[in-house]
Formats: sequence, C-alpha cells, structure tokens
Amino acid sequence: MVAIEFEDARKAGRLLALEDGAVVGFIAYFVLARAPHALVAVHTVVEPGHEGRGIAGGLVETFYGIAAAEAVPVVPLCPYAASWAAKHPDRAPGAPAETVAAAKAQLAADSDLW
Repeated sequence: MVAIEFEDARKAGRLLALEDGAVVGFIAYFVLARAPHALVAVHTVVEPGHEGRGIAGGLVETFYGIAAAEAVPVVPLCPYAASWAAKHPDRAPGAPAETVAAAKAQLAADSDLW
C-alpha cells in the first residue's frame, strides 16, 4: 500500500491527500481575511473507494498541524472536522468565539468559499 501524502494547495483553498500522485481526499478551506487570522475548514471529502482508511482524520490532523506551525487557530465549520476536534481536544485547540463568528460571516458573504 502506498502512503498518503498531504499537500497544502493554499491558493486553491485545499489541503490535499495524495496517494501515488492522485488526489484521494481534501479539505476545502479558506484563510480568515481579517485579523485575527485563522484557517477555516469548510468541507472534508474522501473520494469514493478510499473511505475507511483514516484519510479524513489524517487530513484534519495535518490541517491543525499547519495552523499550529503558523500560530493561528482553526475554525472547524466542516462537521467532520468539528467532530474530530471534539474527540481530540489535546491536538485541536478551540478558536476564540469572535474568530468563529468572523469565519461564519466571511463564509456567508462569499459562497465561492465552498
């Protein structure tokens, strides 16, 4: 079995899960435009035929790692990412309420972020 690699395609708003060069999953996300900046997870997708292999969890864990390296919070608006964060509070610190509100407002104002 080929290992899953993760690639941050920031300009495209995607954190990609790659297997042998092919995209097998991704997190759609955006960077909160106004301070305090945050990474906002909108949707987590695992391509058909690749489910049940821990790819979604690996994506979310990697996403939180990227945010930690950049010293910004994660706002998990994606239900899967929110569920993962609730199960792993030691690896998924919560974002301040005002940051969550700002992320929701930015998403509501720009449907292209989906």
